[in-house]
Amino acid sequence: MSALTASIAGIGFWNDGLPDWSAAQAFAATGALPDAAPTRPSPQLLAPNERRRAPGSVAVALEVALAACQAAGRDPASLPSVFASTHGELAITDYMCETLAQDPTAISPTKFHNSVHNAAAGYWTIGAGCTEAATAISAYDATFAQGLVEAMLQLAAGSEAVLLVAYDGTASGLLSTMSPSEGLLGGALVLTREGDGPRLSASLRDGDASAAPGPLSARAPRNAMAQMLPLFDALATGSDGAVLRAGPHRELALEILR
Repeated sequence: MSALTASIAGIGFWNDGLPDWSAAQAFAATGALPDAAPTRPSPQLLAPNERRRAPGSVAVALEVALAACQAAGRDPASLPSVFASTHGELAITDYMCETLAQDPTAISPTKFHNSVHNAAAGYWTIGAGCTEAATAISAYDATFAQGLVEAMLQLAAGSEAVLLVAYDGTASGLLSTMSPSEGLLGGALVLTREGDGPRLSASLRDGDASAAPGPLSARAPRNAMAQMLPLFDALATGSDGAVLRAGPHRELALEILR
């Protein structure tokens, strides 16, 4: 595959103790955490009742998506989007499996509609009033790389800008023994065909991505979306590249030009 290219027009980030991209950059530079960081995102795109009911994975996805759009100066309603999550909402999936096994008629309709993998994309399009295409993608530990490839392919196919959102939350119950994930982690990029932000070039190649963890990777190694952090570490520290796992014996090599 020939190299795909994009400019990064806006970045959103949220992790436990690091509630925005500025805090993540400061942490990468100094190791300092902000005082009194919120324990859960509060996405302002949703009405208060919906904000309280939304599961953590949806909350973090919408929080970083809106932050990236604001940083890029883009109207959220105008952007096609790619939502990438390794597991979706594992805690709700575990609840549903347990309830179906023990008392099927007790399934909560609210939790049921939050269990689908594209729940965050649905909340986003409704909250943002967006009628552009929204894609939900999962590829296990290659999810972020494949989501990035999808977003960059949409640019190559003619889209002027695309929103990429990556996120995962905490696993619980029996599913956590098979698909572990801890804490909340989300990142978003507004990617454009042209622009003044960092220029990203991506190439798929054979290999098994591995590197010493950067400061953000070391802080959240057990979240299922930690796979996105080599790129965010590179962006936060001014590095000129990163390598992401893109599948069995495949990796996505990223070059960052500033």
